[in-house]
Amino acid sequence: MQTRFSFGGDEHIFAEVDESMSLEAFFKSLFVTNAVRDAKIKGVTEICPANASYQIKFDPDQIKPDDMLAELKRLDSSTEKSEPVIKTRIIEIPVLYNDPWTHETLMRFRERHQDPDGTDLEYAARINNLDSVDAFVKAHSSAPWFVSMVGFVAGLPFLYQMVERKRQLQAPKYLRPRTDTPRLTVGHGGCFSCIYSVRGAGGYQMFGITPMPIYDPNQKISYLRDFMCLFRPGDIVKWKPIDRAAYDAAVEDVDAGRFVPVIRDVSFSLTEFNNDIDAYNRKLEGVLHAH
Repeated sequence: MQTRFSFGGDEHIFAEVDESMSLEAFFKSLFVTNAVRDAKIKGVTEICPANASYQIKFDPDQIKPDDMLAELKRLDSSTEKSEPVIKTRIIEIPVLYNDPWTHETLMRFRERHQDPDGTDLEYAARINNLDSVDAFVKAHSSAPWFVSMVGFVAGLPFLYQMVERKRQLQAPKYLRPRTDTPRLTVGHGGCFSCIYSVRGAGGYQMFGITPMPIYDPNQKISYLRDFMCLFRPGDIVKWKPIDRAAYDAAVEDVDAGRFVPVIRDVSFSLTEFNNDIDAYNRKLEGVLHAH
């Protein structure tokens, strides 16, 4: 794939790795931005990897724009020979699907939805040719998801399903955005899932809610004391469906400071993954639940 570069004003260079999302494009974006970070280029002030692109902010008083572009092209080209392996984390996220809070919210905004007579889960199941909400929840939660970028609001992860493209779940955003979305809603738009880190406006379909905070600007939650945002690009997420009792217990544990998320370090090989996707996903789940 050939990266396309363009300047954004005097201080930014935008690089489009590919026109469509793929794990190959995401890996290249991640590798290049990591290489930029490791190179410690004088004048670079911000590095932003995205789904199939990246953007670099630089100080033109410290490095000339053409020199910055030349260095980016060099690093971009050098990653073509890199083995597609990353050291990352797999994180289990408990989810109460079809919860009462997102249900109440989605019912308030049915006039903005493609299917005003159903729910978001019912609509998503139907357009993905699944015969029930339970079948959709199984399809959504059975395979892991890559965090391909973090943004929109602080700490919100964009998640890309780790299955063959023909099996990836698809769902359009609302016809018109909502003015309200509960905090920690698990949403979906296009081929991406997300977790709304804060309450606010949104347009993704709403499938459920997690009791596990992913953003804490005060850094009082035990596992967010080192950094206020849980996710970083390259993390792997595995959804865990839970019932209302488990949800309430988890919320109580979070409030009491007892909640400990399941997070494991893992080495991920894109080549091995592509050779046998289902087997590799089972291997990842084995790492997650190893003691």
